[in-house]
Amino acid sequence: MIQWVTPDGKLTKQGLQHWSKFSSDEKREWLRFMILTRQFDRRAILLQRQGRIGTYAPLEGQEAAQIGSSMALHSEDWVFPSYREHGVALKVGMPISQVFLYWMGRVEGCKPPEGVRLMPPTVPIATQIPQAVGAAWASKLRKETFVSVVYFGDGATSEGDFHEGLNFSGVFKLPVIFFCQNNGYAISVPFSRQSASATIAERAKAYQIPGVLVDGNDVFAVRGVMEEAINRARNGDGPTLIEAVTYRKGSHTTADDATRYRPSDEVKEWIEERDPVERWKTCLLHEGFISLEEVESWTHYCDEQVDHGIKEAEASTPALATHLFEHVYHQVSRKLLRQKTECETREIPWLN
Repeated sequence: MIQWVTPDGKLTKQGLQHWSKFSSDEKREWLRFMILTRQFDRRAILLQRQGRIGTYAPLEGQEAAQIGSSMALHSEDWVFPSYREHGVALKVGMPISQVFLYWMGRVEGCKPPEGVRLMPPTVPIATQIPQAVGAAWASKLRKETFVSVVYFGDGATSEGDFHEGLNFSGVFKLPVIFFCQNNGYAISVPFSRQSASATIAERAKAYQIPGVLVDGNDVFAVRGVMEEAINRARNGDGPTLIEAVTYRKGSHTTADDATRYRPSDEVKEWIEERDPVERWKTCLLHEGFISLEEVESWTHYCDEQVDHGIKEAEASTPALATHLFEHVYHQVSRKLLRQKTECETREIPWLN
């Protein structure tokens, strides 16, 4: 497994070799975005508990995998997320308020600003993989230069869409990156019950594409392997499967109770000894790139940004109840039209 920074924040031999590839500003930015992502995530959980957003999928513990990978993307690249890539969304340009709107059940939360090539979060498992492959095929057929990146969890690798996507992209050498965040559990099912192979990365060999196993809590290493994979794809050398080994600190969603299936010792080890934010912060402090005062200032600023995003989302014009009937069927049935009419005539209140 590729690792450039140890869990206690020290550079490995490989890390020392690659240290000068990135500027101090870039390295500091990685930490800023990881802090922003964590503050967003923690506030989202509180909002859900207060009934201000719907069921939410936490990501704390996976910040390095998301920020390290998304930092390597260009504005022309297309991103196909699952339902847990809030950090990726923030990095590529999705406003905080719109990410909150998505979790409020609003269609506006699915539409990125002009120029941001981010597809809506995908809740059905692995269905975004063939879509990403299709976009990559379009890039190749049109002789364009954009790369398609698809994010998914370890549970998605048990779906046929995963294998079909890898097979098709391997045959046609498509510019697509398969980025798996292996957090050890598909809801409550441990990886050992999902796969006979020891890793996901080794499955790439069956499709004759590179498979890379990286420490997903090491933002430096993730940034490096992602850039290499994107360069390969952009140069016409085909796809890459990246397995970022990480861990979600909390439950699968706010409707789940992870204490029922995860050993407490395991959780304690990942939280106390392998935290991705603390690891990178410690490394930058040791190398003299930041101060504790700066980290405190960044955290305060991120809190303000999240506060502003919440206020903006909650101040948006509420959706009409009749919006429940939009964007579902191309041709609406008579039964649904009748129900929609009843909503309109009964003056059902606005939905927040």
